[in-house]
Amino acid sequence: MTIGIWVLGDQLNAGQSGLAGVDPTQARVVLVESASVLDRRAYHRQKMVLVWSAMRHFAEELRAAGWQVDYLESRQFSSALPTWVERTGIRELRVMEPADRGFRRSIEALKLPVPLRWIESNAFLWSRQAFGAWAEGYKQLRLELFYREGRRRFGVLVEGEGKTAQPIGGQWNFDADNRKPPPKGLQGPEPLWFEPDSITRAVIAKVQQLDRERAPVGLGPLPGVLEPFRWAVNREQALAVLEHFIATRLDGFGPYQDAMVSGEPTLWHALLSPYLNLGLLHPLEVIRRLEQAGLEQQVPLAGLEGVIRQILGWREYTHGLYHWFGAEYPALNHFGADQPLPASFDQLGGSGLNCLDSVFAELRSNGYAHHIQRLMVLANYGLIAGLDPQALTAWFHRMLIDGHDWVMQTNVLGMGLFADGGRLASKPYAASGNYIKRMSTYCKGCRYDVKQRTGPKACPFNSLYWDFLDRHAESLRRNPRMGLVMKQLDKLPEAELEQIREAAQQHRRQMVATVA
Repeated sequence: MTIGIWVLGDQLNAGQSGLAGVDPTQARVVLVESASVLDRRAYHRQKMVLVWSAMRHFAEELRAAGWQVDYLESRQFSSALPTWVERTGIRELRVMEPADRGFRRSIEALKLPVPLRWIESNAFLWSRQAFGAWAEGYKQLRLELFYREGRRRFGVLVEGEGKTAQPIGGQWNFDADNRKPPPKGLQGPEPLWFEPDSITRAVIAKVQQLDRERAPVGLGPLPGVLEPFRWAVNREQALAVLEHFIATRLDGFGPYQDAMVSGEPTLWHALLSPYLNLGLLHPLEVIRRLEQAGLEQQVPLAGLEGVIRQILGWREYTHGLYHWFGAEYPALNHFGADQPLPASFDQLGGSGLNCLDSVFAELRSNGYAHHIQRLMVLANYGLIAGLDPQALTAWFHRMLIDGHDWVMQTNVLGMGLFADGGRLASKPYAASGNYIKRMSTYCKGCRYDVKQRTGPKACPFNSLYWDFLDRHAESLRRNPRMGLVMKQLDKLPEAELEQIREAAQQHRRQMVATVA
C-alpha cells in the first residue's frame, strides 16, 4: 500500500511525526503551495517568500534523503489534494496535526477519496494532552508556574531532577534584571542575513506576479517591501542563525531586551522565531544548545535564562493555551472595543506618532518587530485606542514574519489587548507615553510632546491611556493589580479629565476619518 504524507508549510522538519516510522520507498510526500491564501488575507510580501521558499527547499532536502516528493503549485489545495491522491494511487493520507485550529478544519472539510489519518504533532515540547493535564490542576494558568514545571520536566538550568529540582543561581526568573532602558548611542551587533538563491529568486518573481494580478480583480497590493529579502530559508541557514546568535548576541541579550532604539530593529534579539514556527528548528534542540553554550561561555545567567524562558516558557505556554481555550476564544472582546484599524496600519506608516511609524517602517522593511515593540507600542495602542481586537489580531497575523494563528490569538487577544478578560494576563498591559519615553528613543523628534496629557501637542498615548482607564473604570477597579493606577486616576481634576476625554475622542475621530 502506498502511503501519502502531506507536509504542511509550518512542519518543515525531517524529524516531524508524519514522516516518522515510514519507509521512504513505500510513501509519497506532497507539499502544496496554494496561492488562494492571499485571497483571504493580504500577507506581507516577505512572509510569503519565506514560507514558500522554505517549503521548496525542504522538498529538495527530502528528495536528497530518498523520499519521493511531489511539490504542487495550485490555486487551491482543496482541489489539488484530491486530484493528487487519485493520480498517485494513494490508499491512506497521513498528516501531522496542524498547529492552527482553522487549518485542521479546512483539511477535514476536504472531499478525499481515501482515509485521512491524523498523526500527533511533535513540533512542541508539550503535547496538547500533557498541557491539558497540567492545566486541570490550576484555577489560574499563570506563565511562571508553567515555566517552572517545564524547567523541571526537561531538566533545563536546574540542579537535581524531577519535582525537587532547583534552579541554577537560586531563582527561577531574572526578568527584573532584563528591563534596562537604552543608553545614548546603544547599538547591537549585526544580524546574520543571506542572499537569495535561485529557488528564493523564483519565489520572489512569483509573489511579484501575484501582486500584479490583484488590482484587476479589485484587491489592494500586498503590504511590505519585497526586496532585499535576507531571511534564512532552510535548516542549514537557520542553524547558522542560531550559532551566530550564540557567538555574537547571547552574551548581551539580557539587559536591553526590552529596549527600543530607532535604526536598531534587532539589537540583541535572536531572530529565531520564524524558523522555530516553520519547523526548520525544533525548540528542544535550540534550548539544549543555548544552555550548553551559555554555561560553557559563562554568559550572564539573567540573559541566558531570559532567552530560554521565551522558548521553553512563553512559546510553549501560548501554544498550549491556544488549544486549551478552544474555538470560542478568538471571538472574545472583553472591553467591547470596536474602532476600525486606521489606514496607517495597512499602509505601514503615516500615523504621525514617531513610535508607531518607527515600528511600521521596520515592519515594512522585513516583517519583523521584537516583543516589546509588539506589546507596548502596537498592541498597547490598540488596547487604549479601542481598536477592534479581531481586526488587530488578523493584522498581526498578516504583517509579522513569524505570525501564525496559534501565535497571535493568545499573544494579541490575551496578552496585548486583554480581550479575554484575564484568562491569560493578570492585568491589561496599558501604558502611557511615559513608558515609551523611558524604554525607547522614539520620543526624540516626535511632533507630539510626551510630557503633555492634553492640548494639540499632547502625546496621544497619554490622552488615550487615561481615557481608557476612565472608560473602563468600573471593570478595572475589580482588578487588584490596577489599584495603584486607579487611585492616580481618581486624583485627576474633573476639568482635566474632561479635556483628556475630548482629546482622546478627537484622536479616535481622526482615526475613523483615515480608515483604509
